[in-house]
Amino acid sequence: MKNLLVPTDFSPTAHNAFELALQVARRTGGQVTLLHVVDLPETARYATTGGLAGGGGLNDVYTLKLLQVVKRRMHELMAEAQRTFPGVQVQDLMHTAAFDDAVLDTIRDRKIDLVVMGTKDHHAWQHVFTGSRTEHVVRLASCPVLTVKHPAPNFEVRHIVFASDFSAEADLAISSLRQVQEVFPEALLHLLDVVSDPGQHDKAMLRIHHFADRHQLTHYEPDVFAAPNASAGIPRFAEQAHADLVVMLTHGRAGLSHFFQGSISESVSLHAASPVLTFHAQA
Repeated sequence: MKNLLVPTDFSPTAHNAFELALQVARRTGGQVTLLHVVDLPETARYATTGGLAGGGGLNDVYTLKLLQVVKRRMHELMAEAQRTFPGVQVQDLMHTAAFDDAVLDTIRDRKIDLVVMGTKDHHAWQHVFTGSRTEHVVRLASCPVLTVKHPAPNFEVRHIVFASDFSAEADLAISSLRQVQEVFPEALLHLLDVVSDPGQHDKAMLRIHHFADRHQLTHYEPDVFAAPNASAGIPRFAEQAHADLVVMLTHGRAGLSHFFQGSISESVSLHAASPVLTFHAQA
């Protein structure tokens, strides 16, 4: 988690992500890249009066003014980081591709270890009509993605929730889970399984203990939480446990158990109050 990427649209939620990324980078001795994706529609080469503003393309007056404003706001964020976290290096980057392409290209080209993104509260009707850029990045990014909903000026991680059903596929998460524990060694690890039938409590608890024993995990607490489904149960448990960080595995491979379907981790990323870290399986 030393090479961090923060996509920003200069909104308060994006600033929450930037603030948290700086704290993670300070802890890991890392650096932060600020990415703004510039929206240049076909009409960008025309002035607001309707006439041509310039020679077109990047020479267009509208486009140049837009880029100047973006550059100024990026420099303001970098100056803020210098004041509050003087030891953390921050770089700025502007991209004109589609948002998903810009983020994925930057992850590849700059060898990003972690994407930190702000997200807003989402309701079911909003999700149907608007979708989510954050959800797309969680699904598509090759590196872990940390989603942030609320300000965290003092990001102290004392309780980590790792949500899984602890079937055999959960072993694919252990490498990334150990990396998280290395960054926050003082945190208590909650191993959480959500069951729809309370009668499954004992079997779920047994799976958790077998998982912990198999990987010699220490400083952990087993938790089984009853809820209609995992997407609803994980955020509820995280709130009750005062979780500082929720960790989940995600990938699109078919045939794996329900906890590893991407839709669950994406949903939790959008709805949990605490920051949510999602990563892909490492076989």
